[in-house]
Amino acid sequence: MHMAEMERLYAEERRFAIARAAKEDGRVEVASLASRFGVSAETVRQDLNNLQSSGLVRRVHGGAIPVDRLLFEESVGDRTRYSAEKNAIAKAAVASVPASGAIFIESGSTSMMFAEHMPKDRELTVFTNSLPIALFLAAEPALTVLTLGGRVRPVTLGEVDRFAIRSLQEIQVDVAFLGTNGLSASHGLTTPDQTEADFKRETLRSANHRVLLADRSKVGTVALWRYGSVEDLDVVITNAGADEAILDHVKASGPKLILV
Repeated sequence: MHMAEMERLYAEERRFAIARAAKEDGRVEVASLASRFGVSAETVRQDLNNLQSSGLVRRVHGGAIPVDRLLFEESVGDRTRYSAEKNAIAKAAVASVPASGAIFIESGSTSMMFAEHMPKDRELTVFTNSLPIALFLAAEPALTVLTLGGRVRPVTLGEVDRFAIRSLQEIQVDVAFLGTNGLSASHGLTTPDQTEADFKRETLRSANHRVLLADRSKVGTVALWRYGSVEDLDVVITNAGADEAILDHVKASGPKLILV
């Protein structure tokens, strides 16, 4: 084996060990990692940058924290966990679909299920930042489907960044069907990615009526970036087994709470 290949393999093993340490300890420090692995602080910083790009850690001053259960985002294909709960939420959201007009559907696994259940015979203009949802609904003759443009995130296949936000700023839909990574009494609506937070903040502004589709794993969860409050929502649809204290907070904050 060539020296360059050995160094590459060692770097991959080191990064795996760093990611595991972050998950087990809750935080890793550049100085201690450099000492542990016998490499320079700059090498550790490069490792942490690589792990952050892969979505495994989040860089903080002097080190990194894990992207753990509170911060992980589901991939588009990861729809098996909480599948029954998500499907029930998606079905309940159909009642909020207007007879006509314009709606927005945000990217996400529960939103995809909602798109599958929503009525296809109504003359609706459907805006979405989800490529899978757009492809699925585009075949329906009664629907006019528009995507927002923008950079496509590999994790969600959702469009974000400047172009997507600019499109949102030019529309005002009747109903927006939204997702979240976290819903809590202390921090409101949160997501692990800053670009997603910027985008989600604009989705709240661009709709007359905002419906949140959040399975029980999101209730009580706090991710890194705050983009809105419970008061920004009109309807919250979640599962009956969600955290009771958070559900009480939702009720007290104004949105209609639907439990399925």
